Amino acid sequence: MNPLLRAYRATGADQPGGDPLLAHGVAMEGYFWRFTDVARARSVIALIGVNQGPRGPWATLGLAAWPGSHLAIAAREGAYADPVRVHAASGDAFDGDDRRVLVDLGPDARLDVRLHDLVRWPRRRWGGSSIFHSVPALNQYWHPWLLGGRATGTVSMDGETWSLDGAQVYAEKNWGKEGFPEAWWWGQAQGFEEPAACVAFAGGLVHAGPLRTTVTALVVRLPDGHVLRLGDPVVSPVETHVTDTTWTLRGRGFGWRVRVDAYAPLADAHVLPVPLPSRHRNTAGALEHLGGALSIRVERRGRLVWQGDTTLAGLEHGGLDRAEDELRRRAVASGATGAPPAKQSDR
Repeated sequence: MNPLLRAYRATGADQPGGDPLLAHGVAMEGYFWRFTDVARARSVIALIGVNQGPRGPWATLGLAAWPGSHLAIAAREGAYADPVRVHAASGDAFDGDDRRVLVDLGPDARLDVRLHDLVRWPRRRWGGSSIFHSVPALNQYWHPWLLGGRATGTVSMDGETWSLDGAQVYAEKNWGKEGFPEAWWWGQAQGFEEPAACVAFAGGLVHAGPLRTTVTALVVRLPDGHVLRLGDPVVSPVETHVTDTTWTLRGRGFGWRVRVDAYAPLADAHVLPVPLPSRHRNTAGALEHLGGALSIRVERRGRLVWQGDTTLAGLEHGGLDRAEDELRRRAVASGATGAPPAKQSDR
């Protein structure tokens, strides 16, 4: 890679036709896998944030499963994001790529899954963030690189071991100059009647220097394999309204119209960590549902193309104040003194 291109990518940006999966070297490179087990009505997520802090690289790690409140999180010294392929690792606690995901956060939080029959992001000029990929120094970029596939393996949490054989697979990458935006929303859904279908969206407050805007990107893989992306503010805007329990999206562009409506009760949310890279620590940052209800309707020039429903959607509403307030509310409700309802580890 020539020096000019290397310097450009070090801002977080990618040139048209570039590969956003390769590590950029910014403050945070996040990798996320989600497994939707339709047959057993279960879902599991595994995540790693490779962060650059004042004492060197460190990792934000997480493993969660639903039904139930199964959640384990950790901060770990030492982390690696690969500059030549999709791969992130942190010692013996986490290792994930496009073939296998291994997590070991202790005897009650382990995952070992192999990935097969992958449905990758189609070769396009841009990734999930579209033209925003070319803007240097944004606080956040997003790319859903895996829109389907099958898993083989197990997850063990809180004394239970589940098979994930046959579960549907989704994976994405996000990165930026200092962790996460001040506010954001996200969703991902499989488990439709049509196994090939996949929905993903991500939005929030995006800024770089004087540029400040709120944007939502919406990606739909239709049952016939066609991948639709909306979210360019001018030509394919997505109008979004989000609360802690509801997600409503209305997208249009290029003759397409997409409606997404989702719901999940607040009491069922996991509280996930987000990194503060420059402070070398994690903090509560996101309310994450692993079993929400989502419905979608897709039209092309006024004609219904596809509609679907699932009760296994992942739904997230992020913001540091919001997540911390929810932790306090739960602590008060349980009579505790403020300890978060999740196993945490600095191992």
